[in-house]
Amino acid sequence: MALTLETVLRNALADQIDTQVNGGTGTAQLKIENNADAGLATFDLQDPPFGTAATGTIALAGTPLQDTNANAGTAAQFSIYNKSAVKQLEGTCGTGADDIVISSTNIGLGDTVELTSFSITVPA
Repeated sequence: MALTLETVLRNALADQIDTQVNGGTGTAQLKIENNADAGLATFDLQDPPFGTAATGTIALAGTPLQDTNANAGTAAQFSIYNKSAVKQLEGTCGTGADDIVISSTNIGLGDTVELTSFSITVPA
């Protein structure tokens, strides 16, 4: 028999991600980065950053988000930092089957980068 997480536990785990990201002092941020961890676009997150979990999923609050003064580079990943600027998680970023989908991975200096939505799901 395979391991299965019940919804109540999935929700608790997803809400704990939000709690961790919301920890510290300052502003939690999501950054679009190149493959060398250099920031290309930065989005300040709300307090709390995610909504309450439902069926193991939390959705980023306040979307869409925009950075209207991006740095030039090729987007490859994203990272989420808590309010004390400590990295909490990272994932892929691209135009297809990635964790975060953006319109183009080729970002020019001063470009506007928009994040339309993002969610995290704890699997059953």
